[in-house]
Amino acid sequence: MEVIHKIGRRKTAVARVYVAPGKGNMTVNKKDMAVYFPTATLQYKVNQPLVMTNNDGNFDITINVYGGGITGQAEAIRLGLSRAMCELDPENRSILKPEGLLTRDPRMVERKKFGQKKARKKFQFSKR
Repeated sequence: MEVIHKIGRRKTAVARVYVAPGKGNMTVNKKDMAVYFPTATLQYKVNQPLVMTNNDGNFDITINVYGGGITGQAEAIRLGLSRAMCELDPENRSILKPEGLLTRDPRMVERKKFGQKKARKKFQFSKR
């Protein structure tokens, strides 16, 4: 099996995921995954596709991720890993699809409008 390359996106974060056979090492931007994502919640999000398809510890995964915040990056990695698991075995699709792991979340930050304080909030009106 050669290296599988997939891309995952979330908000403004873009993750490039490279999956190769190995012992289960996962590196994110040349750091260990536990160092890059210190909280258990983010580690759970990243590992979710591997645990659900029983591939935890079977592959060496290298990830390059940029843009967005730490949560958006974790969810971008999750989408990329889910797509890679589906290419590995088409039966994994029936496991991941009901959980919503193959859906690209389209929500983006709404732009700020001129004449307003924020995207929807208006300047305070004071009548004296």
